[in-house]
Amino acid sequence: MPDDYVPRAEDHFTFGLWTVGNRGRDPFGRETRPPLDPVEAVHRLGELGAYGINFHDDDLIPPGTSASEREEILKRFRRALDETGLRVPMATTNLFSDPVFKDGAFTANDPRVRRYAIRKTLDAIDLGVELGAEVYVMWGGREGVESDAAKDVPTALDCYAEAINLCCEYVLDRGYDLELAIEPKPNEPRGHLFLPTVGHALAFIHELAHPEMVGLNPEFAHETMSGLSFHHAVAQCLWADKLFHIDLNGQVPSKYDQDFRFGAEGLRDAFYLVKLLEDAEWEGMRHFDAHAYRTESADDVWDFARGCMRTYLILAEKARRLAEDPEIADALLTAQVDGLSERILPEGYSPEAIAALRAEPVDLDVLAARGYGHERLDQLVTELLLGVR
Repeated sequence: MPDDYVPRAEDHFTFGLWTVGNRGRDPFGRETRPPLDPVEAVHRLGELGAYGINFHDDDLIPPGTSASEREEILKRFRRALDETGLRVPMATTNLFSDPVFKDGAFTANDPRVRRYAIRKTLDAIDLGVELGAEVYVMWGGREGVESDAAKDVPTALDCYAEAINLCCEYVLDRGYDLELAIEPKPNEPRGHLFLPTVGHALAFIHELAHPEMVGLNPEFAHETMSGLSFHHAVAQCLWADKLFHIDLNGQVPSKYDQDFRFGAEGLRDAFYLVKLLEDAEWEGMRHFDAHAYRTESADDVWDFARGCMRTYLILAEKARRLAEDPEIADALLTAQVDGLSERILPEGYSPEAIAALRAEPVDLDVLAARGYGHERLDQLVTELLLGVR
């Protein structure tokens, strides 16, 4: 029978070089897989039906690379992109691996480190734009503290804002067609990271010099680590018109950052997320910031990549079935979901409208006694996900 879950370029599925290239290392054990040539990654993802591939600067151009070596790397990489049709929609910078960033990058106490972080970021922006990136993600992996005595948080946030403002000015000065996306995370590798959640980052953006240029790159694992609903966070990004990019993976609440295959954990939240994105007809990339289990071989990595994309497509089909199911439609009416679209004062505020509102008869006993049928509705969605509807 035909397979309805084969990825196509129009699905906009992307991976990072650091995702399929993850070698299985963890804090307690060395690598279990050999290095992956970026050119091989491009070809293998192209064969699987992915749309694009993203990278940190150091993923593609290792530190210490000479100018001639850099050109040869880029030549091979561009050739692979041309041969497969894959694109580079997003780029980012590694401001967390080098020991120089152990006290932060944009928020390091030492201004010399902050200056170097800016230089490295501007170079990475140039590289990303050179390869076609339209979104530049900023994850502050070392922007935080273990000892609160060692960092004045408001001043550190001033430094964070200064760095992003400088990047915005650079993009404008160069005439780049590029948006910047902040990626929140609550902790790890620092004990406490600045801008830990979507809500923190949204508030921070409004204090920037160019808030219109800066949005969010929320990640499933990062919000889930905080015990929060990822699809609620993404919904608020959409509501604020700040969903510039998204990272999809799987995560057990309150655990370390696991970056499991999309849908491997948190399947119900993943379903509502996919439904949210598809209902909104969001045109951005579905980026899988995840990696294969440490147990897997180099060949098994491509089963992981295929699984991320298939799960998204399966959940998208489930979302379509939900919209077409007559019993679920009836349960939604009972829950009065359509009532949210009704405005209290559709003509806007006026003293007369408030007077009319106050004059309306209200039977509180009737309102309090009615049921909304959430148990029935939730069970129907559960049965849909379990494949019996």
